[in-house]
Amino acid sequence: MTVIRMTDLNLNSKRVLIREDLNVPLKDGEITDDTRIFSALFTIQLAIRGGAKVILMSHLGRPTEGVFEEKYSLEPVADRLSALLRQPVRLIRDWEDGFDMAEGEVVLLENIRFNVGEKKNDDELSRKMAALCDIYVMDAFGTAHRAQASTHGVAKYAPIASAGPLLVSELEKLGKALKDPARPFVAIVGGSKVSTKLGVLEALSKVVDHLIVGGGIANTFIAAAGHKIGNSLFEPEFVDEATRLIEMAHSSGGEIEVPVDVVVSKESDFSKLDGAEATVKSLEDVEDDDVIYDIGPKSSEKLSQIIKSANVIVWNGPVGVFEYDQFGEGTKVIGDAVAESSAYSIAGGGDTLAAIVKYKLGRKISYVTTGGGALLEFLEGKKLVALAVLEERAQQLGKFAQQLEERSRDLDEREKQIENRAKQLDNREESLKRREAMVDMRAQQIEARAFKPVY
Repeated sequence: MTVIRMTDLNLNSKRVLIREDLNVPLKDGEITDDTRIFSALFTIQLAIRGGAKVILMSHLGRPTEGVFEEKYSLEPVADRLSALLRQPVRLIRDWEDGFDMAEGEVVLLENIRFNVGEKKNDDELSRKMAALCDIYVMDAFGTAHRAQASTHGVAKYAPIASAGPLLVSELEKLGKALKDPARPFVAIVGGSKVSTKLGVLEALSKVVDHLIVGGGIANTFIAAAGHKIGNSLFEPEFVDEATRLIEMAHSSGGEIEVPVDVVVSKESDFSKLDGAEATVKSLEDVEDDDVIYDIGPKSSEKLSQIIKSANVIVWNGPVGVFEYDQFGEGTKVIGDAVAESSAYSIAGGGDTLAAIVKYKLGRKISYVTTGGGALLEFLEGKKLVALAVLEERAQQLGKFAQQLEERSRDLDEREKQIENRAKQLDNREESLKRREAMVDMRAQQIEARAFKPVY
C-alpha cells in the first residue's frame, strides 16, 4: 500500500479535512453505541496536537439527498465529540461556500448525505469539499469501498490527499492476518441473503478451514444439503450456488458448516417476533410452517469448539435474529467462543458490532473493524476505491518528486560542467600567463644580447 500518510505530514496551521465514519446508531436522538466515535478519536486528537484546523465530515443513516431531516442530523455526534475532546465542536450546516476557522478549532460538517451529489460522486460537490482544505485525510475504512464525493471525488482535487491512522491501521491489521493466515482459519458469515455475500463466500470457500454460515444464508445452505427449512427465508435460485461452494470448500480441504438443529417459530412476521414462542428442532423435524430464526444448541456447541481451536477468526454477521433474546443464544455462544479463543480475531459489520455491544465482547476480540461492506470487499480481494485514489495521488506526487529529482540531478550535472569549464578556463589563463612570462623573459634576453657591448 503506497499512500501518503497523515502522520508524515506537517499539519501546523493547515486546514485538515478528515473523512471519518461517524455513522452511529441513534434512538430518540441519543447515541446508543459510540464505538465508531471512539475509533476516530486518535486521528482527530493527533491532528489537533499537530496544530491543524480540523474539519470533520461523515454520513449518518440514509437520508434523502437535498433534504434536511432532523433525525439524521449529526448534532448528537457533535455533542459527543465535544465531551470526549473536551473542547467545543461546531456543527456547520451550510459549508459549500466556505467558512472561517480559528486556530485550534474543530468543526463537523452536517451529514454529507444531505448534499445532492454525495452518493453519485458529483464532481462539483467534490471540488467544493476540496476547496475547504489544505490536506484531505481519508480515515473511514467503513466507507472505503464506496466511490462517493466525500470518499473518492474530494481526494482527486484536494491539494494533498492522505490516509489517516485509523484507515492505515485497519488495512495493515487485516492484511497481516489474512495474507498468510495461521491454521486453522475459521470464518463466520451471517446475513439474510447469499446473493449479497456471494463474492466473499466464494473467496473464503477457497482459503478457510471452516466456513460457518448463519441467518438466511444458512437456510439456503441447509436447503442445498437436502434438509427442510419450512417457511424460512432463503433463495431457491442460489441453492445450486450453495452446492457449488460446498464442493469448492471440500476440494480446497475446507468445510462449510451447516447447522444440525435450529430454533424456529410459527410467527413469520418479523415485526411480531417480540414474545414469539421459540422451539428447538432438529432439521428432520422442521415443519412446513416453521420459520428458522437461530441455530440450535447442538450446532452452537459444535461450532464453538471449531472456533476455539482456530488460530485466525474472521466474523461478519450474526447467526440468528439476536435482537430478540429467544433467538439470540446462537449468536451469543458463537460470540463468546470468538472472545474466549486464543486466536487472532477480527470482527466487523454493523450487526456484528451490535452483537458485540449487546454481549459485552469488545475487549475480548483482537480487532473490531469499523467496516462491514469494506471488510467484505477486502476479503474478496477487491481494490477499495477510496484507497485506489489515494494510491493514484501518491503515485502522481511520486512522479512529480521524481521529475524534481531528475531536474535537480540535471542542474547538478550542469553545475559540474560549468565548474569544470571554469577550471579549464582558469588553467588556460594560468597557462597563458606562464607563456606570457616566458615571452617577456625571452624578449629581455634578446634585448640584452642586442645591446651587449663589444670589446
